[in-house]
Amino acid sequence: MENILKFTISSFLLLSLVLMSCFTDPKEEKEWQYLFNGNDLSDWGIKIKNHEFGENYNNTFKVDGNVLKVSYEEYQSFEEKFGHIFYMKKKYKNYHLSLEYKFSGNHLQGAPAWSVKNSGIMLHCQDPKTMLLDQDFPVSAEVQLLGGLGEGNRTTANICSPGTDVDINDKLAKAHCNSSNSKTFHSDDWVKVEVIVRSNQLIKHIVENDTVLTYSNIRVGGNKVPKNYLKNIGSPLKDGYISLQSEGHPVEFREIKIKEL
Repeated sequence: MENILKFTISSFLLLSLVLMSCFTDPKEEKEWQYLFNGNDLSDWGIKIKNHEFGENYNNTFKVDGNVLKVSYEEYQSFEEKFGHIFYMKKKYKNYHLSLEYKFSGNHLQGAPAWSVKNSGIMLHCQDPKTMLLDQDFPVSAEVQLLGGLGEGNRTTANICSPGTDVDINDKLAKAHCNSSNSKTFHSDDWVKVEVIVRSNQLIKHIVENDTVLTYSNIRVGGNKVPKNYLKNIGSPLKDGYISLQSEGHPVEFREIKIKEL
């Protein structure tokens, strides 16, 4: 009887392991690829307003302790130096992007008031080499990252549309920026943001595991289309580069990784 019981228990455990292996993909975590290696800015390219592509004016973007930083330590004043750092190794179309961000330090003198604790993840960006010298932002869909100001509501992972239009609930989002339903993060702690992108068909913004916004139909349009993109108005943005933004407030990024879908 004892041997039969041992055999039954062993068989049950073996069957459980087999079933678990059927429903668990051992490669799932290995599918994530880190875009930022934590050591340097390899595979990234920089475009700052009124500077040529590749010039990291005043070391705006730097690496410090496995963190990618937007730094204004060498600035005296902002002077409209809107900047973006692009992952240049490839364009992406269908993917799951994940990163953590936090604001730090003080808002730079001369930067616009709206840019206090304000940054962004830019999706489906135009090639930065095609940006005009004095262009503020790449044609893209922006996951606007905001920090709380100590009181009141200030949602994060909103959608802004530099040079683009998007639909929310199948209707044109007429405002340049449209709010998510996230909570406000007043303290300068790390906040995890994820974006699930299905070309230009469906995009989801996720904050700390909660879906806070969905939209669709990214296309060239709106009131911030650069002169060399006017002929593309109405064209769908089905893929593009990914970039991170510098708008006048120091911000840090880490755990920047992607899984293609």
